Amino acid sequence: MPSGEDPAERTGYLRFFYRGWRPTCMGRLWSRMYAWVAGLGLLPRMLLTLQTHDRSGGRVNSTILVAATYQGRRYLVSMLGEGSEWVQNVRAAGGKASIKRGRSQPVQLTEIAPHERAVILKAWAQVATSGRHHLPVPHDAPVSAFEAIAADYPVFRIDPTQ
Repeated sequence: MPSGEDPAERTGYLRFFYRGWRPTCMGRLWSRMYAWVAGLGLLPRMLLTLQTHDRSGGRVNSTILVAATYQGRRYLVSMLGEGSEWVQNVRAAGGKASIKRGRSQPVQLTEIAPHERAVILKAWAQVATSGRHHLPVPHDAPVSAFEAIAADYPVFRIDPTQ
């Protein structure tokens, strides 16, 4: 989890959705609703529903995320850092997950090393207009600013499964 207070907690309406780098009850409800709508394919292509198996009970969890494109590949970023449930579930599943947009498609999520994340974090911050409020650097900061925080924000490349 990134250190200090989540910057989004100081920003307008987002303080009702996140506390201490975790979603509130309202945030979880909002995320479930949007994950369902995104799963139907009714939202822009950059929004998708990630489906993971809960690492403790095996139940399928759905999370709405913004996918950023960098050099022709799509990536997912954990705006809440290492503590995100979906990150922990993906790691426990060895990267196996599904993307839902209309129908479910199995994918392999490959974690990107911290020293390679900065340019992807910057690309993500350009399109994740609400999510970028969780970063301690502005979305238009130079890549060097993103290098300083890259280790705190997991990034995964979306690879189709064979």
